[in-house]
Amino acid sequence: MLGTEAKNDIGFEVKVVTTQNRGHTPEELAEMALEKMLSISDTADPAIKAQAYAYRDRIKYLLVFYMQEAIRSDRTTICAELSQQGHADLARIISKL
Repeated sequence: MLGTEAKNDIGFEVKVVTTQNRGHTPEELAEMALEKMLSISDTADPAIKAQAYAYRDRIKYLLVFYMQEAIRSDRTTICAELSQQGHADLARIISKL
């Protein structure tokens, strides 16, 4: 996974993250979402910082879990539609991904 960051004149940060020959994994997407949702100060009290990182890790776990569930659910829907349209062979291939 490759990433590039840039700032424009009005202060918005733009970050582009790419992959080669694949989409982003749920873990990568969760990390991107967390970068937008949470920031933890380097100067924070160590106890508060540790608690913030534990909270961040828990949120990442939940994001990844539910993204994986969404992927499974979408594949189930696609496989059902393909089977109904007479493409059981494609449905079997997709269900194994």
